[in-house]
Amino acid sequence: MSEHAFAEYVRTLGRGKRARRSLTREEARDAMQMILDGKAEEVQLGAFLMLLRVKEETPEELAGFLDACRALCDRTLAGFPAVQLDWPSYAGKKKHHPWYLLATILLADQGIRTLLHGGPAHTPNRVYTDELLPALGLKVASSVSEAGEHLDQQGLAYLPIEQFCGPLSYLLTLRYYLGLRSPINTLARSLNPARAPLSMQSVFHPAYISLHQGAAELCGDRDLLLFKGEGGELEIRPDARTSITGIRHGEALKGAVVDNVMPRHTPPGSPNAETLKQVWRGEVQDEYGENAVIQTVAVALWGLDRADSLEDAQTKATELWASRDRSRL
Repeated sequence: MSEHAFAEYVRTLGRGKRARRSLTREEARDAMQMILDGKAEEVQLGAFLMLLRVKEETPEELAGFLDACRALCDRTLAGFPAVQLDWPSYAGKKKHHPWYLLATILLADQGIRTLLHGGPAHTPNRVYTDELLPALGLKVASSVSEAGEHLDQQGLAYLPIEQFCGPLSYLLTLRYYLGLRSPINTLARSLNPARAPLSMQSVFHPAYISLHQGAAELCGDRDLLLFKGEGGELEIRPDARTSITGIRHGEALKGAVVDNVMPRHTPPGSPNAETLKQVWRGEVQDEYGENAVIQTVAVALWGLDRADSLEDAQTKATELWASRDRSRL
């Protein structure tokens, strides 16, 4: 009996300390293509992902995975309406309210068409974007065509990863069984499935920033803003100093910083959408939340060249927040 075709990729990663090595970009692409095509067995998937997790994936491996997955995204989103901003949302919220959602609404009201995408709930005691949006009167698409309609209706759309890169949806749920994140968590954030000119990505740990950036550079991405967001979501913490890195107009970005604008804040610990509505309407004041929205919007405005500097963007974001349509929610 001949060896299973996927076994060579597991073996490459799993040999002893001296013999094992990382996959080349081409090997990573071919391995991911087999996974997307359903040609890898369950036992191989678990071994493959955890060997990568222990070794730590390289930019070349992530770029290879992206090569395969973006080709699938291009097919499933063929003819999809143009969007300006790619907004991956895979982490969920545990401690703070999901202020990033108000940021996306404020941006949408300025004509900035945003595609949010996320995966199935995979970590207990977290609240995810697709659970929260309906409570804000916003729709979650059940198909690619429906997401296009939502863009026209809402100025933003949320598309589950199962609709455009289905196999990754299942792989994300393996965290429940394996007890650990896998390279799929990094991969999903990096997809930019609609090929938006600007992608913003958040990480749990700063060590992953160089991985995201390295893969993006290998793939020829030109505008990518990376930062450590609250709870892993795309949300600036106003009570912490946040470094913005990535790629800006094709060049590595260094030295961009959002300074903390308020003292350390104790999170409420029960994220919900009702508080967001109350703050948006002006019925409740929340210094942390309002500043989180303003600072997050500012980073997006700057990345989209809607402002000359981060400082200018913060001023504009503050004005947009003050003049928001309070009847929107």
